[in-house]
Amino acid sequence: MSDQVKVAVIYYSATGSVHALALAAADAATGEGAEVRLHKVRELAPDAAIQSNEVWAAHAEQTESVPEASIDDLEWADVILLGSPTRFGLPAAQVKQFIDLAGPLWAQGKLVDKIASSFTSTGTAHGGQETTITAINNTFYHWGAIIVAPGYADPIQFKSGNPYGTSHISNNGANPPGETELAAIAFQARRAVQVAARLKRGTQA
Repeated sequence: MSDQVKVAVIYYSATGSVHALALAAADAATGEGAEVRLHKVRELAPDAAIQSNEVWAAHAEQTESVPEASIDDLEWADVILLGSPTRFGLPAAQVKQFIDLAGPLWAQGKLVDKIASSFTSTGTAHGGQETTITAINNTFYHWGAIIVAPGYADPIQFKSGNPYGTSHISNNGANPPGETELAAIAFQARRAVQVAARLKRGTQA
């Protein structure tokens, strides 16, 4: 068994905020020596809805080359970093559908002891950051995954202010993640990889 940690950064993003966080997470995990897959979940919205929003349409075009996530990514990974924008305080429907497809893996116990962590972006302040993250984490509980939250385990967390997971206020796409949010998601990703590496070493011992 290889010591290299395998990380699946799986996300949905409409206007680009969660995409930017996912990129930073993938870069940080790679920097920790992990093998990384950065994949987006399948879009469910009709093209008419996407084209009605210039920012959404532009982001969809800019990220056409990002591979689409599959359930195989979950089985492959030691670490699952799952990102979603908030929709009425919950994960986006696109992410929920992807999660629902993982039933066969769950039934076979293939998601047990995966390291898991989540992140989000909302359009407004108090727009449901914590409820979205904890809603995603509810799935991790059912999987038997090991949730690794950032907590206040690094000074950046006292600036970013969210121990549940990295969150960002996008002003509906007008405000991209800044230096603090990107540093926070990088720390969150590194922490998840480090915990996974310790778990792998302990399992192999």
